[in-house]
Amino acid sequence: MTTPDTLNLTAGRAGHPLLRDCYFLTGLVILLLLTLASLSAPWLVAFHPDDIDLMAIEAPPGDGHLLGTDEIGRDVLSRLLYGGRVSLFVALAAVIFQGAIGITLGSLAGYKGGVVDTLIMRLTDIIMCFPFYALAITLAAIMGASSWNVIFIIGILHWTGIARLVRAEFLSLRESGYVFAAKSIGVSGVTVVFRHLLRNACAPLIINLTLAVANAILAEAALSFIGLGVKQPQPSWGNMLAAAQSIRVIDYEWWLWVPPGLTIVLMVLAINFIGEGLSRVLNPRPAVPVKDILN
Repeated sequence: MTTPDTLNLTAGRAGHPLLRDCYFLTGLVILLLLTLASLSAPWLVAFHPDDIDLMAIEAPPGDGHLLGTDEIGRDVLSRLLYGGRVSLFVALAAVIFQGAIGITLGSLAGYKGGVVDTLIMRLTDIIMCFPFYALAITLAAIMGASSWNVIFIIGILHWTGIARLVRAEFLSLRESGYVFAAKSIGVSGVTVVFRHLLRNACAPLIINLTLAVANAILAEAALSFIGLGVKQPQPSWGNMLAAAQSIRVIDYEWWLWVPPGLTIVLMVLAINFIGEGLSRVLNPRPAVPVKDILN
């Protein structure tokens, strides 16, 4: 006979729901492998990313260079791993920056309302009216190519979705009984926002920020591909892909563009899998009865 104690014991043995989600586990394994490989680059590769081997220019993969060399004799595997550090740092820093802006402005709009809400939302609408890459390329051309400029550009243009999400959550939560109770005993607005509203809005916010990392990696890769992102000779996955602009390289030197392209695909796929797993656990959708689907 199954009792409530038996069910609780079984659930406890099964572990956290995230550890039973195949999407989350698959994404986490890929993400950890790529991240650890990038962080362990000094111990995994024998060459510095800027070392030039004049006797092996554009050499195919072989014993000396496992993934070959580029157009000036630099080891592709070394640049791939060291470039992962740069790409991941740029993406994480940009998401932290955009998260700080989006959470701050979204909290103000959702909690204060009125004129503050109107002004912030109109600013959000103005930024969202323009295509991201049109504004990003314009700003990058003005500011110049560098890692810090890419972080600033992604952060300053990508905060709008987070702000709208936080505002929407605050509009529904600020009418809750516990918020009125906190205000009635004299709790300050800052405490209400951070202790009560943001805490209860963190589930969709975590999912959104996780997926924002994947978008930031793609944005950095796109800007670096056209020469407006991370500046050479500093490696990144995006500026390594710039070699694929040559038809000769695409046709005959696959080792220059397939590894960084495949790494970007795997990293973005892994982060999206993690986001899907978090969405299933932190923000589950109610099951729809079969009879409702058939009707």
